[in-house]
Amino acid sequence: MPTSETLLQELCSRTLERTRFEGLGRRIEGKVRDSYLDGKRRIIVTSDRVSCFDVVVGTIPLKGQVLNQLAAFWFEKTRGIAGNHLLETPDPCVSVVQQVEILPVEFVMRGYLTGVSNTSIWTAYEGGAREYCGHRLAEGMVRHQALPAPLLTPTTKAAAGEHDELTSRQQILERGLVREAHFERAAEIAQALFAMGQAWAESRGLILVDTKYEMGVTESGELLVADEIHTPDSSRYWYRDGYEQALAEGSDPKALDKEHVRRWLVNEHNYRGQGAPPALSNALRCEAARRYIEAFEALTGRDFEPDLEEPEARVRRNLGLSGTP
Repeated sequence: MPTSETLLQELCSRTLERTRFEGLGRRIEGKVRDSYLDGKRRIIVTSDRVSCFDVVVGTIPLKGQVLNQLAAFWFEKTRGIAGNHLLETPDPCVSVVQQVEILPVEFVMRGYLTGVSNTSIWTAYEGGAREYCGHRLAEGMVRHQALPAPLLTPTTKAAAGEHDELTSRQQILERGLVREAHFERAAEIAQALFAMGQAWAESRGLILVDTKYEMGVTESGELLVADEIHTPDSSRYWYRDGYEQALAEGSDPKALDKEHVRRWLVNEHNYRGQGAPPALSNALRCEAARRYIEAFEALTGRDFEPDLEEPEARVRRNLGLSGTP
């Protein structure tokens, strides 16, 4: 079923914002995903919440379905590069995954000098910084320019309601956040995944600008990729067509991710994550939904087929739960 404007407007009133499922195990609420711990597995319910600047700013219709299914696509596609935690997807919004101890660091790969957040590489560069997360940056670069080579720029992993902090390999090891062997392996995986993701995006007419990866360690000590891979939430995508012209003109390349929401917050409300966020208009939420769906279809090469059943009831049924919250 095509996702028309009328349908998206209707779905704005019944997004999956919060979950409270009894019988699934201990609940942990993240910015976007709610996890339920049950022994050696974790049930992850991807909500429709959208987070910008490490703050939940509202919901976007169908977003959870897009993210969960696109992450499953990438987990399957990248198994040859690294193992991951995905076991099954019993519902469009749900993933059952292997339990791992998540490393307290996000492995952020950047291919371009861009971004609007306070911690972005462009914000730092524009402010005069020439060292970023342990990397030296050349003089004379311009906004949205490709970096000479992709950079690993890790951040600490903040709890919900807090902000991630920029860091570096040296700082991570000095603070004892991650064992050196785990950091080196995670860095190797992140670089390989990013190279593969950039090549695939290029073949689909897109540019994978930057992204983040999360990794976790199993009881046996194996390092697995967790959370999500190359979704519009964790990644920045531009259209290949028009990029060179935008760079020459000093304008923003056409994006296919949640950067549209970030820029609206910054440009219309000067909001960068401090205090209560402004309410997202339904028009903005619908446009964001269209971009998420377009990203899914462009990257997977198949039509997005939304499940329009009331999301909480559907998840309960697909997980074999009974009753109401």
